[in-house]
Amino acid sequence: MDGNELLKILKAVEAGESTAEDAFSGIRLDQNRDLGFANVDLGRSVRTGRGEVVFGGGKTPDQIVDIVCALRQDGQKRVLITRLDEEKALTVKDRVPEFQYFPGGRIAVSGSFPEPDGKGYILIMTAGTSDIYVAEEAAVTARAMGNDVRTVYDVGVAGIHRLLSHSDEIGNASVIIAIAGMEGAFPAVVTGLASCPVIAVPTSVGYGTAFGGLTALMSMLNSCASGMCVENIDNGFGAAVFASLVNH
Repeated sequence: MDGNELLKILKAVEAGESTAEDAFSGIRLDQNRDLGFANVDLGRSVRTGRGEVVFGGGKTPDQIVDIVCALRQDGQKRVLITRLDEEKALTVKDRVPEFQYFPGGRIAVSGSFPEPDGKGYILIMTAGTSDIYVAEEAAVTARAMGNDVRTVYDVGVAGIHRLLSHSDEIGNASVIIAIAGMEGAFPAVVTGLASCPVIAVPTSVGYGTAFGGLTALMSMLNSCASGMCVENIDNGFGAAVFASLVNH
């Protein structure tokens, strides 16, 4: 159930076409389905406006199929499956309705993408080509949540003229996701150019003392640039959810 369906139920009560008891039964804020291995949240979209998302890492193909099908059967229009490797995707693709897989971001969608209904566009930028896997996860997530998404890749501070050539996109965005590994300086520079909120995402890209993204994370958390928040390492999904909230 999404927000529009909830509004219809409440308007029916207001118009005297439905009882409060019927409405309560229809809303089912505490609704879940116990699959034995998973307790599927069927009421998340009513509470938050965003449907349940399946984290594919650590789950078997059968578990993924059962969870996604439970959500779709209950009326969720699209289900995101994050951290889904290609081998699992090949196994589940014929068992899940309207399945689309995006290997660059290791993410899949069951269902079609909605028309964008945000106030503007989300700009997703990476410092390097090696950071694109996080950007692709963010881009698919943001599109699935009804956003116009634009991407600019490989414009990091090692060649800052590349970034400055995109000043128009930066200046007109509603929110920016800035993604970087190595020393993680890129989002702070973007924030210094942007008038909108910037969501920084550190990646695990880098040599030894990058410590799997910890150096970039600490750099971003200690940034002097105001107007920037920081997501967890490689968390393009989380950045996109927050960006969608800003854009709506």
